[in-house]
Amino acid sequence: MAMQPWFPAAKLGIFIHYGIYAVDGVPESWSFYWGEVTHEQYMKQLDGFTASAYDPGAWAELFARVGAKYAVLTARHHDGIALWDTAQGDLSVVRRTPAGRDLVAGYVDALREQGLKVGLYYSHSDWNHPDYASIRHTEIDEWPDTHPGGNDANPYAHAARGEEDPAAWDRYLAYRNAQVGELVERFHPDLLWFDGEWERTEQQWRIRELAELILAENPDTVLNARMLSHGDYATPEQGVPLEAPDGPWELCLTINDSWGFQHQDDNYKSVRQLVRYFAETIGMGGNLLLDVGPRADGTIPAEQVERLEGLGAWIGRHSDAVYGSVAGVPAGHHYGPSTLSADRRTLYLMCFDVPRESVAVRGLRNPVKKVTVLGTGTELGHQVIGGLDAVPGVTWIDAPAEADLDPYATVLAVELEGELDLYRGAGRD
Repeated sequence: MAMQPWFPAAKLGIFIHYGIYAVDGVPESWSFYWGEVTHEQYMKQLDGFTASAYDPGAWAELFARVGAKYAVLTARHHDGIALWDTAQGDLSVVRRTPAGRDLVAGYVDALREQGLKVGLYYSHSDWNHPDYASIRHTEIDEWPDTHPGGNDANPYAHAARGEEDPAAWDRYLAYRNAQVGELVERFHPDLLWFDGEWERTEQQWRIRELAELILAENPDTVLNARMLSHGDYATPEQGVPLEAPDGPWELCLTINDSWGFQHQDDNYKSVRQLVRYFAETIGMGGNLLLDVGPRADGTIPAEQVERLEGLGAWIGRHSDAVYGSVAGVPAGHHYGPSTLSADRRTLYLMCFDVPRESVAVRGLRNPVKKVTVLGTGTELGHQVIGGLDAVPGVTWIDAPAEADLDPYATVLAVELEGELDLYRGAGRD
């Protein structure tokens, strides 16, 4: 399937890890998997999950206001607890928590009212399902300690050696397919964000069968890379890659150190750091999927809202460099990220630090028509110095005055004569 054009154009999405794990503020699913809490303690959180202040309309208004174009909600994490009224068993917030209602439906409607694309997260794995730990990954004995699932054949995920039950695995896949079918048929998501793929091979997951099920209902559904060979885009996590993945991609990133709400985690990234993550990501042609973790009552902590609004304000001041742009010049041409207008005639240079005297662009063959500070419109002087034969000189742009500096990242719009033309050679012998 050709990538849907809305996805690479989106630039910013919001990831929402919302579930019973917010009651005690423990790591989502992993806390009982790794034994940080007992399974009984983890599941007791069902009794405290109220969603009493859950207002998906307020969520959607916030996301739209800060410049996001899509969001992804954890419809079901590895703990197997569905946020919608699934017909596949009773393990849902509808039937087992005081919330007592479908939380996905309101989210979907609210996003669409704001013109946002709808994403749903679904984990291939379900550490609560009785048929899940019925087989083993075929290469589990060779897994290194650094593998996401460890190398200990955790009993929540894998059958003990010699105790595999293929019939139980077939039942599990029927359950998974039925749940994914419910999500696709009821909510028609624009994007499905899968996870947990490391615990089985593509063949064990029967990924092709799952992809066909999804696309038969909605051929335009975007699938992330954790659908393995049927994924549409790459999903690096928690760090901007040094080289952009091939094709469309998205960086998913926490706003502090946790995906879901954790009371003790106040190690929030600053607005300046988030602007930097965002600028570096879009400068390499990717999207940023920035995570929030609502409390059990459904409210997003003020510290998270403040940071979303700070990032959104920067985006608003520099929207020309964000929306409708593509990846900018490779590293070395400008010491910072950059983006390029869709017609390839305006280069946007992002400066995290205060420029001293001048900003340099190397390897630029095009004459420059004009340079302005994005957001203020102030025009800056520029000149080309040096160059020999095919090797262009350096374009030196006068540093903006203090009044034109952005507190987080100043953006210079460089208007070119013609489409961007870069010299990428090694210089004269």
